[in-house]
Amino acid sequence: MFTKKLGIDLGTTNTLVFVPHKGIVCNEPSIVAVDLPTKKIIAVGKVAKKMLGKTPGEIEVRKPLKDGVIAEYYVTQAMLKYFISKALPFWNFTKPDVIISVPAGITSTEKRAVIKAALESGAKNAFVVKEPILAALGAGVPINSPSGNMIVNIGGGTSEIAIISLGGIVSFASVRVAGNKFDQAIADYIKKKYNLAIGEQTAERIKIEIGAALPEPEVEKKEMKVKGRDLISGMPRSIIIDSNEVAEALFPQLQEIASAIKQVFLKSPPELIADIMERGIILTGGGALLRGMARFIEKIVGVPVYPADSPLFCVAK
Repeated sequence: MFTKKLGIDLGTTNTLVFVPHKGIVCNEPSIVAVDLPTKKIIAVGKVAKKMLGKTPGEIEVRKPLKDGVIAEYYVTQAMLKYFISKALPFWNFTKPDVIISVPAGITSTEKRAVIKAALESGAKNAFVVKEPILAALGAGVPINSPSGNMIVNIGGGTSEIAIISLGGIVSFASVRVAGNKFDQAIADYIKKKYNLAIGEQTAERIKIEIGAALPEPEVEKKEMKVKGRDLISGMPRSIIIDSNEVAEALFPQLQEIASAIKQVFLKSPPELIADIMERGIILTGGGALLRGMARFIEKIVGVPVYPADSPLFCVAK
């Protein structure tokens, strides 16, 4: 019997589902809304995200993955079931084989939890592959060649840095600094500088619309009107924030990612480092979309950095 195959990029912030010959069929937030009295799942993905910060007491919006691994097993299982059924509407007739991305530094217990959740969500077989390998394949990197390739995958919960050669990971680092920490840094910066409280979704919108990794000239910087609650009066208030302020807010987080890249270089064979200096670093994941990110890393490590084509979809592809 013909078996369907699925590739799932199970991310802390977003989950993407890839079907061969169809491409990305599902790209939704890894968020679930739960009705607390009945423990029932009432919304998943985009619908659940719209509820963030707006729910009554009996409804809780949860993010079942933390730093790239399962934090709430049953909620993750329900979410996976939703995404599989959305990608394959008639999957009950033929259960699919599923390949799921996991962080490079995942423990054997965390790996088993992912496989078990996938099987209980309706998969016939479940396999896990480390994110940097999948990101490299999606970016078109020849991973089986006897030369070094460096991948920096900046996701929602973790940033994964790896040097790949002959189909395997030679050295890697995984830091829990990525998209979610960027959002928090922006919210904290606005709170400290303007005495204004903003929500998660507002912070994320600032990052996407005017986010930058490096300060920009006056003529190029972008501005955005931000609404929130004044921490002194408690009343609604709006401010104007620019991209240079966002770059200032993100600097400590970006420095941490750059330090992790340096650590990977320090524990890698010189021959592979020579290859990377020639080929450059490939940037994947949602963090690659931050304006000036490639230039920021290049400036600190002194190696050319190139964002992959469609960096958000590299792991799922």
